[in-house]
Parts: sequence; C-alpha cells; structure tokens
Amino acid sequence: MAAHSSLPSAVRNAVRRLRPILGDRLVTTSDPGYESTRRLWNAAVTTRPAVIARCLDADDVRTVVRTARDCGVPLSVRAGGHDWAGRALRPGGLALDLTGMNQVTVARDSATAIVAGGATAADLLAAAQPYGLVTATGVVRAVGMAGLTMAGGYGPLCGRYGLALDNLLGAELVLADGQQVTASPDDDAELYWALRGGGGNFGVVTSLRYRLHPLRTVLAGMILFPVEQARSVLASYRNFLPRCPDELTVMAGFLPGPQGQPVLFLAPSWSGRDLGAGERAVARLVAFGRPVTAQVGPMPYGDALGMFDGGMLPGNQYLLRTRWLADLSEPAVEVLLDAATEASSPYSALAVHHFHGAATRVGRTETAFGLRHDHLLVEVIAVWPPGEPVAAHRHWADRCSARLAPFALPGGYPNLLAPDEPERIRLAYGPNYPRLLAAKRRYDPDNVFGSAVPTLPRISGPRARTRSIG
Repeated sequence: MAAHSSLPSAVRNAVRRLRPILGDRLVTTSDPGYESTRRLWNAAVTTRPAVIARCLDADDVRTVVRTARDCGVPLSVRAGGHDWAGRALRPGGLALDLTGMNQVTVARDSATAIVAGGATAADLLAAAQPYGLVTATGVVRAVGMAGLTMAGGYGPLCGRYGLALDNLLGAELVLADGQQVTASPDDDAELYWALRGGGGNFGVVTSLRYRLHPLRTVLAGMILFPVEQARSVLASYRNFLPRCPDELTVMAGFLPGPQGQPVLFLAPSWSGRDLGAGERAVARLVAFGRPVTAQVGPMPYGDALGMFDGGMLPGNQYLLRTRWLADLSEPAVEVLLDAATEASSPYSALAVHHFHGAATRVGRTETAFGLRHDHLLVEVIAVWPPGEPVAAHRHWADRCSARLAPFALPGGYPNLLAPDEPERIRLAYGPNYPRLLAAKRRYDPDNVFGSAVPTLPRISGPRARTRSIG
C-alpha cells in the first residue's frame, strides 16, 4: 500500500476493497497506464480521478458502485467518454470505466439488439450490418450509444426513425444503492420514461435493448459550396426543409476549407426505398448554388457516419456551445456566417442538425426529452491544437451563442449544454422538468451520479429509498 499512501483515506479504503476483485483493472495515479486510461478524446479535459475501475460486466459495476458509496468516494461513469465537458471524470474521484463492455448481440427475428453499456455506434452498426439492420444513432461512429441515447441522439435517420432514444426498448442498470434493475414499459415504466432524455442521472446503464430497422444502404454524402454563396444556399435550404419527407434528413453547417476559408456544407441522408426519389431530392440540393464538389451516393449507413469522424480527432482541444432554432432565419444565417468567417481557429466548425418527421410524432410527455416540434439544433464547435490558450476560442463560441440567443428557442440540447447552465437545462425539459426531478429524487436521492449528463441540480427534500424492481 506504500504506492497509495498519498491517496485520501476514503480512496485507499476503496482501493483495498476493489484490488482483490479487479486486479490490474483497477488503475490508480501511480499505476502504469494511468495516463492512457484517463485520457478522453477532448484533450482540453485534464481532470485526474484518483482511481479508475475498468469494469467488464454488471457484477463489476455493482461492486464498484457499492464500494464508492460505502467509502464516500465521488463516482463518475465513463462509457463512450465523448461528453465535451469531461463529466466522465471527477477530480480525486472513482471513475467507473465501461469501455471494456462493448458487446452487441443482434436478434434478427425480432429485429432487436442488446448493446452493452460501453458500446459505441460503430460497435452496434458493425454487428447489425450483416443482417441489413440499423438503428438511429448520432453522426459520429465513436460516440457511445448509452450516453447519446439517454439524453437524445440527433442523427441522419431522425426523420424516418426518430431520435436514438425513441428506439430504446429497455435497459438494465445499476442504481445508486447497487441494485440491478430493469427499465422498460413493463418493468418500471417511470424509470424507462426518465432514461429517455434524462441522461445518466439515475444509475449506470449496463445494457440497452434497441429496435432495429431494415436498411442496407443510405444515399448520403457531402455537397460543398463556397462561403460566398452561403446566404443564398441557406435561404434555399430554409425553404426546402418544411417539404422534406421523413426519408430525407439534411444536416448543414460550415467546415474548415482551403487557404483558411470556410466552406458551407449540406449533408443529405436519404433512407427511403425509392433511390430515384432520393437522387432527385439531392439534385435539388445541388441546384441551390454552384458547389465546389458534390459527392453523394449509396453506401452502408455506418460508412455515412464516417464522414464526420475526422472532426473528432483525439488530441485536439474542444469547447462546444449549442442553441435550438425554430428555423434558419436571415438574422440567424448572418450570425452563423460571421462566426464561420471570424473563427478563432482553422479547425473550428458549425453544425446545424435537422429535427423533423418521426421524431416530431412522439408526444412531448411520452419521454423526458422536451422538444418535439420541427427545429434545428446548432452546434458551435471550437477546436484548437494543444498548447494554445483557451480564451480566444471560448470568446468565439460564447459570442456566437450569445448572438443566436435572441432567435433561439428556450433551453437547448441537454447532451451539449455546459454544467454551468442549469437554467437552460431546466428550460430544455419544459413541463417534463418537475417529473424528471421527482425521478432523480426517487432513484438517486444522494446525488451519487452528480456528474451525469445533463447536470441536474442536487435535490433537497425527503430522501426516497430506491426499491427492487422487476
């Protein structure tokens, strides 16, 4: 124990209890491999937990949760680890690492998949592709399915199949007191409701069951326009979106271009059976301007997600801001265009996600997710290489967000809101917020999962004991 003598006594006690069970899968600051185990994709996150527990199954998770609670050590959960703010790690705490739990089992007959808590979109799609099946995901393959799903899941299939959380049929999770429970329509429907939008505030999800859909290929790709055409192209885009069928979801935004000039992109995804109809829709998008390039074609859905993998390179530093817009008004376009041309870094980007179709036909109170009418989600993505001061990049992102605020809807996407934006988190859930807080009080009265995404406030009032379910 000499190597651990500098650790606080609570952490030392936790290490004593966990080392015989986890062996070298328990990593402290003095152990080999700590730095690589601690590292997240966002190099701006430098948080150092005191100990990291690399779990392989639900029994490991139960043991770690109980130990952290008994010893009084702050707990955090790392699944995909793609929260930009780094809430997967707590300073001096115990990080429960699920990245080794990435198994996926596909049941072709029922068109469902059981996905372990640490699996990414890439893991799920790779397992489902041989059967010609998919489910709704985000736009990047490396993102963990659990974190993405529990707070939302905007992506290329939003119009046809809804958000990722709309395809969640059930989940197994470990509660704050170490109980393993099931959340589904038949096994604690209230917890199932809260998980679909309320994030990781209620427990550690060890497995998720998804509805799958037959879809071997999508018509997808990228259409790039010079920045000088941005106003006219985005005006056409704005007018086009209300007429989009469910099968067509079109993302837009600005990416770094040659000679330091940004380029405007449209990224269509057609998931319908009629390929000809998709090609005609894409031709209309191309005709919005005079594109520099238009590379759109049939491909497996997983390959379509690969288009954005390059924008999430580990080692760079990231800071995100987000706004919800009812539509892409002319003033909002001006704000985005100014931000694109005045970016503090040649690596930064702006993304506009398209929410429509099937995602809007879920009742506002059917899940915890709070915004169910047509809208656009704006991501302001500041990216810079290690070693640069953050101030200029933070100013750029904050300025863009502040200038969009007068045109924005209340709240914002919970998966992207910062931990220090509690009022916007409250507004994001609208009338669902009181019910969500009641679920937090019921399932995690002591705020064991206080670093979850989104960050719900500490609940005061009578403690409610969790109960055995299922």
